[in-house]
Amino acid sequence: MTDSSDSTGVDGVVRLPGATRPVALVTGPTSGIGRGYALRLASLGYDLVLVARDETRLAALAAEAQTRFGTRSELLPADLAVAAARDRVTARLAEGVQFLVNNAGFGLGGEFWTVDPAELQAQLDVNVTAVLQLTRAALPPMIAAATGSVVNVASVAGLIPGRGSTYSAAKAYVISLTEGLAGGLVGTGVRMQALCPGFVHTEFHERAGIAMESLPKALWLEVDRVVAGSLHDLDKDRVISVPGAQYKVLTTVAGMIPRPVVSRLNRGLFNARGRT
Repeated sequence: MTDSSDSTGVDGVVRLPGATRPVALVTGPTSGIGRGYALRLASLGYDLVLVARDETRLAALAAEAQTRFGTRSELLPADLAVAAARDRVTARLAEGVQFLVNNAGFGLGGEFWTVDPAELQAQLDVNVTAVLQLTRAALPPMIAAATGSVVNVASVAGLIPGRGSTYSAAKAYVISLTEGLAGGLVGTGVRMQALCPGFVHTEFHERAGIAMESLPKALWLEVDRVVAGSLHDLDKDRVISVPGAQYKVLTTVAGMIPRPVVSRLNRGLFNARGRT
């Protein structure tokens, strides 16, 4: 819950006047990895800017963070598939934050050629356009301050082809973008990471309408483990973070064998049918 001394601007966004703690902006924080990251950063002494569509769930998360960690939060309700909403978030980032977690994203059930083109565009705007625009907005203040961290939540799907078409393509873009930026930011004090988890116990697959009952239990990861692995790798300046020994093995092996073979194995293991 936001502090009673906070002020509200003409755009309806709750601000944190006189804040002295570092600030982290997290997109998609109402569940899954985003929620895990928001609470972990709160526990580390960050105040939060929380960005998602569901204002009720944002308020509940802010209240929890305040109760548990004394964290103050700005609530920034926004649908990142909408250009005007992305503009509001980029404007806030231009004011300066110390940590950005680009976590918002979604997959789609159904085959590519059957999905409504408008849904495909919305997926692209959230999974790719928002990451590009928000990262671009966050970096200048970080570079000027000579400190900052950006974690772009990608996926093992961006490293191993076959788990859906547009989703894998978007995550591959995020990984390449992050790697390229990390090289350009050497010496600036700003850290970049592409977090590439495998299957994580979240609401992601249920929301996408993707059945996961047949997936082996050994391939599932827990949110807290993913976030802890990401922060550990960030401290080690590892640009690509792949949580979980099982996924480290999979991605290492995938990098050593021909790509067509990887695609066939991945389709057999993860069954990309019915997902986009």
